[in-house]
Amino acid sequence: MRQLNKIALALFPAALAAASCGSAQTGDSAARASASPTSGSPFSIEEVTTFEEPWAIAFEPGTRTLFVTERPGTMKFIDLASGRKGTVSGIPQVAYGGQGGFADLAFAPDYASSHTIYLSWAEAGEGDLRGGAVGRGTLVCEKGGDCRVDGLKVIWRQVPKTAGALQYALRLTFSPDGKYLFVSSGDRVHIDSVQELSSNLGKIVRLLPDGSPALGNPFADKGHPADEIWTLGHRNPLGLKFDLNGQLWDLEHGPRGGDEINRLVPGRNFGWPLVSAGDNYNGTPIPKNDTRPDLDLPAITWNPVIAPGDFIFYSGKLWPQWKNQALIATLGTTSIVRVSLNGDKGTEEARYKFDKRLRDIVEAADGSLYVVEDGKGARLLHLTPAK
Repeated sequence: MRQLNKIALALFPAALAAASCGSAQTGDSAARASASPTSGSPFSIEEVTTFEEPWAIAFEPGTRTLFVTERPGTMKFIDLASGRKGTVSGIPQVAYGGQGGFADLAFAPDYASSHTIYLSWAEAGEGDLRGGAVGRGTLVCEKGGDCRVDGLKVIWRQVPKTAGALQYALRLTFSPDGKYLFVSSGDRVHIDSVQELSSNLGKIVRLLPDGSPALGNPFADKGHPADEIWTLGHRNPLGLKFDLNGQLWDLEHGPRGGDEINRLVPGRNFGWPLVSAGDNYNGTPIPKNDTRPDLDLPAITWNPVIAPGDFIFYSGKLWPQWKNQALIATLGTTSIVRVSLNGDKGTEEARYKFDKRLRDIVEAADGSLYVVEDGKGARLLHLTPAK
């Protein structure tokens, strides 16, 4: 592992740091901002290594090995104890382009015995059609060598496949009891499907570990794919996490304005594209969230947007006052945004400014944080309490 000089990152009050992502779609093409490191930050930062267009990072359970998906269609790992890097073979062919490519990864709750890994990605269909897919296989790592995924099989797909390469989402998370796999399915800019139960676009779905619909889903009597839907009315949910109390939340890109966090309750409708805190990219207004009392309100919204990459709920191990608060890696504001959530209401507490766009964030077993930047030559950064 490369040990570079440690720096402290600037802390910006929330009121001063709001900035639009400036993208015509979800902030993924926003200009990169920079900030000069100053004192007063809660972090010391150490550069670990670099990756090419990383999208997701996750620790192999029980180890200090971090696995990384790279959007063009590669998967890497780094053993943080030794600094050894390697590649993973046996991964799917992805439809790379736009916002599509290799997406998320998650380790099965019984990984210690099964070595099952779950992957999500954009796949090509007929002609110019594309859609998201989730698969699972067995992760095999040779001692001192590279890794491979054996027996990868697709267990779930977005339906229908559509033209274009935007707003797949495809975050994966397991319920705390390990019984259910949740998948965030973006609207694919196919907004007519979002409010329809005949499509799983713009939905959060709840599956069994084999990819079949979980029993007891709220629309189970409406046929397939309605029987896999947990919530609907979502645009581009790039974060999907359980908090420390076992409550599921999603983190979404809005249109021009209107990024949001939602407290997910089964069967609820979160309003897209009927309402939003933002407006369309062509400037036409969208009715605001509070104009439809029959639809669920977000816990918190941002306008201008933060253009989120992903988020976690923090354990409180090294920063005790942050326990069970959301830490959001952002693209548009190049920050970690810290949010407290109480019931169904959220409050932004602070923004911690970084030099470049942040794609993903993960907590290590010791409570320290790892964040990875967006784009080519993206740095993996290790965050510990400022000294």
